[in-house]
Formats: sequence, structure tokens, C-alpha cells
Amino acid sequence: MTIVKTTIGRRSFLKASALASGGLMLGFNWLMSCESKPEEALTMPKEWFELNGYLKIGENGVVTIMSPNPEIGQNVKTSMPMLVAEELDVDWMKVIVEQAPLNTDIFTRQLAGGSQSIRQSWIGLRTAGCAARQMLREAAAAAWQVPVNEITTEAGTLRHAPSGKSAGYGEMAAAAAKIPVPKEVELKNVKDFKIIGTPRKNVDGLKIATGKPLYGLDYRKDGMLIAMIAHPPAFGLRLKSVDDSAARAMPGIKDIFTIKTYEDSYAKHMFDATAFNDLVVVVGNTTWEVMNARKALKLAWEPFESYDETYAHFMTGNKMAVKVPAGLENTTMHMQKMAEYAAIPGKVVRKDGDPEAAFKKAAKVIERSYSAPFLAHNTMEPMNFFAHVTDDMAELAGPVQTPEYMEKSVAARLGLPLEKVDIQMTRMGGGFGRRLYGHFLVEAGVISQKMKAPIKLIYAREDDMTDGNFRPSYHALYRAALDADNNLIGFQVRAGGIPESPLFANRFPAGAVENYVAEEWSIPSNISIGAFRAPRSNFIAGAEQSFLDEVAEAAGKDPISFRLELLERAKSNPVGENNDYEADRYAGVLSLVKEKSNWGEETPGVFRGVSAYFCHNSYVAHVIDLVMENGTPRVEKVHCSVDCGIVVNPIAAKNLVEGGSVDGIGHSMYSGLTFTDGAPDQSNYDKYRLIRHREAPKAIDVHFVKNEIDPTGLGEPPFPPVMGALANALYKATGKRVYSQPFIKDLQLSSLRM
Repeated sequence: MTIVKTTIGRRSFLKASALASGGLMLGFNWLMSCESKPEEALTMPKEWFELNGYLKIGENGVVTIMSPNPEIGQNVKTSMPMLVAEELDVDWMKVIVEQAPLNTDIFTRQLAGGSQSIRQSWIGLRTAGCAARQMLREAAAAAWQVPVNEITTEAGTLRHAPSGKSAGYGEMAAAAAKIPVPKEVELKNVKDFKIIGTPRKNVDGLKIATGKPLYGLDYRKDGMLIAMIAHPPAFGLRLKSVDDSAARAMPGIKDIFTIKTYEDSYAKHMFDATAFNDLVVVVGNTTWEVMNARKALKLAWEPFESYDETYAHFMTGNKMAVKVPAGLENTTMHMQKMAEYAAIPGKVVRKDGDPEAAFKKAAKVIERSYSAPFLAHNTMEPMNFFAHVTDDMAELAGPVQTPEYMEKSVAARLGLPLEKVDIQMTRMGGGFGRRLYGHFLVEAGVISQKMKAPIKLIYAREDDMTDGNFRPSYHALYRAALDADNNLIGFQVRAGGIPESPLFANRFPAGAVENYVAEEWSIPSNISIGAFRAPRSNFIAGAEQSFLDEVAEAAGKDPISFRLELLERAKSNPVGENNDYEADRYAGVLSLVKEKSNWGEETPGVFRGVSAYFCHNSYVAHVIDLVMENGTPRVEKVHCSVDCGIVVNPIAAKNLVEGGSVDGIGHSMYSGLTFTDGAPDQSNYDKYRLIRHREAPKAIDVHFVKNEIDPTGLGEPPFPPVMGALANALYKATGKRVYSQPFIKDLQLSSLRM
């Protein structure tokens, strides 16, 4: 067992108190099927007792567990309460789950990003459940006048075997709420888990399937007005003038004005990132009326001069200036510049051995370049937020991945004390990193303050796709040196992008090659970028894994065997001291996918590619089975093995792997955002290509490595490696290597050259 303190960091989140009845305790326990039955509905308690900030127990034994982190489809609203319920030792069928409010005095890291929700809360949430269970045991021991160590629990029932006494949690909840929180508790052994590791259906599943109002776009308040914004049509432009005379005369329009999202003197933190600060706002009664009035605006734009933007580190507060260059950028220019930068030495980030000498004496040198375009996040639910700002209070509600940080931004922009800002989190119709950047939340607050009325800000799809914070455009050059015996003796990677590098210098094959060098570079841009599912890994993994396959072929080796040989070197005799992966776990997922996919067995008409990658503390390997239908590639099946430590909820975990695999196949095969004179060429799905249902794999076979390692990330790790597996399968099917995303474009160009 693990003994932990109940006070973590600066916050004691296990403060006990009684809670009177009458709270908003609307809930439905949907754990059996998609069709509810009367006997499955929980009877609401007449009185609730709060044992700590994470849970309340009713007098009838019903338990409400709060899910603290934003829900963006990764199913933490189910998985995080499972951690509490496990240590509480409660009957899951008597659990109601609610979205916790933003409360930095109780909860830590209320953020959805980096695939860290479960990893960061693994101990804290379990401690909350365990402490409450101990308080219930102490209450029972006091009531029955017996030693507390003789009290056992099971499925929400307290028992004292020697006397035969028993009681439900609800019977002891009132007394337990008055007991001091224990200073330390003893967590369960993994072998004793009854809820963690078992499949539990999405607690919001029935509501989602039946269209209940869960999302930001569903949010309504009496008297609420609708607002939309107009931003420059191209990066590098700013607002010059507005003629709103025609729009003001249109039905339902309340006002038209300009705003600054952030004051010029404000030091942004990273989640404030936005390209367009000066906006035109149209406010009216309905979305349709506002959209039509916005079309009637006559707006003039002008180029801006380069300027410095100040950013404060979101944790330390240290400030730094970022240069925003002037000019209207083009994709053709981007590609030319990246090729130029890749051709000259970059900043050396890591160097092992003597790579220059290794390449000079090599019997064979393989050199290849890879590139990828900007990408838009394309969440199904476009950006939106509700705001009602009065002279002394700001009430906001909507989908945001960083409520804790945006609360500070809103307070600063509206001139209100932090305690006067209330942000309620709704479920999100996708995030993928886009909703880390909450400028739209600040915009909603500024608009409401100006209107002195409740408003909902809504982005159209075109607003969202052209507003920035895109996945950057990347380029990577790889070189490998083989000796006369086809041993890998030298490795070089030189990676960069617009406006950041995707390089991870200490990841595989660093540590597995005696002579290794990693260089990086970047090109400034006025196109705003942001985290995209598995930031940087979402490009570099596919490039690296494609190149390793080509090196394996040049060496005359099986691609899995080649990787396993390198990983054995990294395990038994590693090069360097900063390798950020565990070679045996890395090799473990490769070995597992090799076994489960029956790698080495050939099936006529089926072409296979493999890939493996480490990111967000987890290891994932893919094998793709691809077929050609009328000259068009189609993924028949994906085999996937994952080492993410203990799997909390197998249903949710499998869904994340399946979704990440489909997402990776789609983006690498079809998606790309290009620019002409600073303007995105794609502003909606008629031009921005996403994967179609018919193009998704027919089957995805998922296998998890079984171990007792604390959980690591899972929302992002399955996304990057599948791109490399797809590229390698495409080569087997077509005889053509793909070096640029989207692959479909590269394949079409190849066919034209044949």
C-alpha cells in the first residue's frame, strides 16, 4: 500500500463540512444501457454531507463525485471520478458525477492539455476518496464503540465483523463530515482495485445521445443577445475603417462597435495567444440576423508594421518579447524559406560522439527531407462563450481547456478582482488544443461589459478556420550513415518550422547511435500558432519513423527488427545521459504489435507499414494493413499496442486510441492549410479536406501492455505514430515514398510523373 499525506502542495483540499440540501443535484446514473429503466434512476437524497471538495454523500447512500477537469471528449468526467470511487470503496451504481466548478482553492490543475489529467491527479483524487472512507470508518467506530481498525468497507457499506454490525455510508455521513480529516491515509494496492481497470460507460453518454444541453452552444440565459466578430481577412493586416450604416439598419441589430481583445500594455501569457486584437463586433437578437448584418459591413484593412509583443510565462510571470514581422505571407514562400534554412547548419541542441567523422567514413549515406503544412484544429463545435458582466461581477460559461488561466486574463481585462470572475465549464465539442487559447472568452467578456447585457459570442466555421492558432508548418532533414556491414554508425536530424521547431533532441534514436547530432531552426511569422494534438510530435514522429524504415531497407533489415536492435543498444549500453524514454517499454510495444499483427505473415494484396513513438509519457506502436482499390489506397486495419501504465477505464482508453488513430490517418493523408497573400485559402470544409467515413479503417485492434506503472498520457500519444505507419504502408503499396503531407497530394504528383 501507499501512504500519502492528505495535504498536497499549498492547498488542503480535504476540508470537511456539512452541506445543507437544496443544491443543484440534477443527475442520472447511466451505467447499464442506452435505455434507462425506472429502477436505475437514483433517488435524490433529502440531505447531503460534504466530506471534502471532491465528494458529497447523501443520507440514503447516494454519492456525488465532482470531476474537476474540463471535458473535451477524452472521458475524464468518467475516469477521474472512478479514482475517487475506488478508494472510497463505493458502489459505482450509486454514484452521480458532476462537473466541478472552477475553484483554485480546492482543485489543482483544472486544465485539459498535455494528456496529463489522469497522470497529474492519480494520487490526489485517490487520496480524496481514501480520506473520506477513513472518516466514515472513524464515524462508525465511534458510533459502535469499537476499534477503527476493525471496521471494513465494501461497496458503500461499513461492517464490524466481530459484532455483526453494519451500516450504509449514508447513515454515517453526517457524523463523518464532522470528523477532522486524517493527516495521512493508506491507498489501495493495485491488486485490490475493483473499479479502476474495469469498463465504465460515459456518464454523459445518454445525455449526448439524446441531445441534452451539455455544450457551450447549448447555453441559454433570459435576455441573452448574440454577438459575432469580424477580423482581418489576412494575417499581416489590421483594421483601418468601418462603414456600418447599412448593417445598423437591418432587423434585430442592437449595436455595432470595435473592441480590443487585450489592452496594448497587457503582458499576455501563452494561452492568450491571438493574431487579431482589433475586432468589429455585431450584436443582435439572433444568430441569423447578426450573420446577415455582418455581411453588410464595409470594412477596410491596412498592412501593419512589425512589432514586439510581450508575453509573461504563465507560471513564473517572467516576461519576454516576441517579434511579429510585417508582410503578407504565402505558402510558396514558406516552402522556399524552409528548404533554405534546412540546407545550412542549425543550432546544435545535442551532439554525441563525432558524427562528422562517421559520415565521412560511411559506406552508405541516406538523406531525406520531410515537410508538413499548417493545420486548422477544426473542432466540431466552433468557438463560443457566454458572458454576463456587470459593474461588480463577471459570469461566464462555455468550452475552454484552460479556465484557471483565462480567469486571470478576464479579470485583468475587465478590471475586476479575481474573486469576482466566475467561469463555468461546459462540455466541449472537441478541443485538440484549440481551446487552450481563450481569447474568445475574453472577447465575450469585453462585449458584454460594453453592452451591459448578457451575450453569447459565436464564431462561424469560417471565423474559426481563419482566426489562427494553427498547427505550425514544419520541415525536417534526416541523414543516416551506414558502414560496410550495414550498421548504423551516424545519425543527423535538422528540424525547424514556421514559426517553431518540432525537434525533440533527446528522443529515440538518440541514445541508440554512437554518433548523433540534432539541430534546430525557426522562421518568424505573423501567422499565430498554437498547440495541436500532440504538439510537434504530430509531425516529427511521422518523419522520423518514415526515415527509419528507409534506413532499415537500405541496411537490408526488417523494419521492426532494425528498431529493436537500436532499442537494445539504448537499453544495454545507452549513449548520453538525457534520453527521455525507457528503451525496454519502447521495445515492449513494438514486440507486442509484432505479435498481435502477425508481422511477417504476408497476405496477397495487403501492404503493411509499422511505426512506434514515445510522447506524453506513453509508448504506442502501430501496424497498418493497407489495400489498393481502383488505384486508391484504403486502410483495411490498424493494429495498435500501447503502454500507458495502468488503464483506468478500458472503454475510454480504447476509444482514445481508435480516435487518435483515425485522426492521424486523416490529417496526414488529406489535410492542409495554405496561404495566399496572408489569407488562408481554406475557410470551410468545401476546401479543407478531412477524412470521410468511408476512408476510416474498417477495424482497429487495440492492445494495452499490462503493468502496474502509474497511468501516463493517452489522449495524444496514439496520434503521431500512425502517420509514419501509413507512410510506410503507402510505400509498400505504391512503390513511392511520401515526403510531404498531405500524402494524397504527394501520391497524385507521383502518379503524374509516372
